[in-house]
Amino acid sequence: MKQAVSSTGSATATSTSAKSPSAERQALSAYIRSRFEDFSRSQKDVAQYIVDHLDEAAFQTAEELARRANTSSSTVVRFSQALGFEGFPELQQAARDEYRRRAPNGNGTLTAAPLFSLDQTEFEAVLAADHVNVEDTAHKLSRSSVEAAINAIVSAEKVLIAGTDQMAFFASYLRHLLMLLDLRAEIVASPSQEALGRLSRIDEQTLVVGLSAGRPHPLITRTIKLARHRKAPTLAITDATLSEVARLARIRLYYSSNTPAFVRSHTALLSLIQALAYGVYSRDAQSYDVRIKAFRLK
Repeated sequence: MKQAVSSTGSATATSTSAKSPSAERQALSAYIRSRFEDFSRSQKDVAQYIVDHLDEAAFQTAEELARRANTSSSTVVRFSQALGFEGFPELQQAARDEYRRRAPNGNGTLTAAPLFSLDQTEFEAVLAADHVNVEDTAHKLSRSSVEAAINAIVSAEKVLIAGTDQMAFFASYLRHLLMLLDLRAEIVASPSQEALGRLSRIDEQTLVVGLSAGRPHPLITRTIKLARHRKAPTLAITDATLSEVARLARIRLYYSSNTPAFVRSHTALLSLIQALAYGVYSRDAQSYDVRIKAFRLK
């Protein structure tokens, strides 16, 4: 293990050096969380991906992990060394150790029974991963957070949903579901003049929802910051528990996006959005049924 290096580049004393999780008998993910603010921006991308996708980090190559974290393999190696490891193989071993210690209970990740045989095709592997994603998301969501999110939607005069790039589709779909319930909802999907005008109208009666995958788009971060400044309630729906959007928002809902495919999985996100809308509908199903019929007749 390399000796820890201070921000000025000089080696610190052994007694104050950063030790690896194995040396401190601390789980890798917990150690990364405790050191998160010390990392560079690109290293934070690696950090949050490992914390939220430990099973993938435990068995992927540095190149594969870098691709999924939208960074370079050299950044993955430097991140490993910043934690006190010789290199990525040592960090991966720590990830495997934690992954194997996790029990199928409240302190670990529940794994669904396999849907297919061991010699599954690539197509089947993606379906199997999505099956696990939905189950993992369901186990990680707390009832208190879900209830808080539903209460915030029901009590808001207006819901502003921010999501860019691939998240723009899900922002639009959530808006569609809320409008079926005759709730006032708007989206911000780009820094257009119209979208910026919607941001300027955020007030204490506006619920601001930020959707993000991995590193949040700067527009989403600015939207949540603006909402906080104007004392508006905020809700983050993200696959990264260490995301800045999650840190800034008052209510946080996390979904799992593990996949062997070349893009993040959003199956659990879609399920979460639909379940959230149904939670709102269930508060007053009879009244909402009348509103849905009226909306469809427009």
